[in-house]
Amino acid sequence: MERSLETQVSQAVDAWLRWLPRWEPSTHRGRIAPCRRCFGSPVLSAAGLGADVPHGVQHGLSTRIKTIVDHAVAEYTALNLPRLQAELDQQAARNRARSYRPGEGLEPEFEGLPLDPDPVPGAPFLFTISGMAAEADAGVPDLPPLSPEAKAALRQEVGLADDYANMVGREVCTILLHHRLRIQAAVTQYVEPQIEAMLEELTRSLDAPFDPREPGPPDLL
Repeated sequence: MERSLETQVSQAVDAWLRWLPRWEPSTHRGRIAPCRRCFGSPVLSAAGLGADVPHGVQHGLSTRIKTIVDHAVAEYTALNLPRLQAELDQQAARNRARSYRPGEGLEPEFEGLPLDPDPVPGAPFLFTISGMAAEADAGVPDLPPLSPEAKAALRQEVGLADDYANMVGREVCTILLHHRLRIQAAVTQYVEPQIEAMLEELTRSLDAPFDPREPGPPDLL
């Protein structure tokens, strides 16, 4: 029997709560561009994960919820939108023909994130994962072109799929409201202490920028 939407959301939140104790603040340089999946997400607003919550914490939940919406839309498409389903099937077959697919099979915490870090000015990469994936993709034949009539029909079905996705998304957000308390309690327990520890360490380093065991800067007077 197909699980209800309420059950799927509850299980997604449960999985995120099991993962959250393993989260640690990132120590590498932050990204310049905001995450398109998380920035301004109504899912995160419904869950009570605001801008003050680290992106890694947000992304792990938003990706799990997106999977639920994607699955619902895929079922709706398979049952009601034959042209779009045929196009998706062809695209899936094309993807399977690619010899290098680094973005597939990732854990929810990493799914949808850029494959490569932001470049550093004056220090170009010798190679990038996205570049290698593009090279592999170039060797796969393009999909056959569509007639104008087929394009128009496909656009109409894409619009119907988008409308259904929005409907499911609104229902998911309503369900998430019932999980806000335990989501926020977990953030308070596992995330906030680590952020406070980082701020305390930063404060100590600013108050004492030199190691007391080493000589300080020379006296210029």
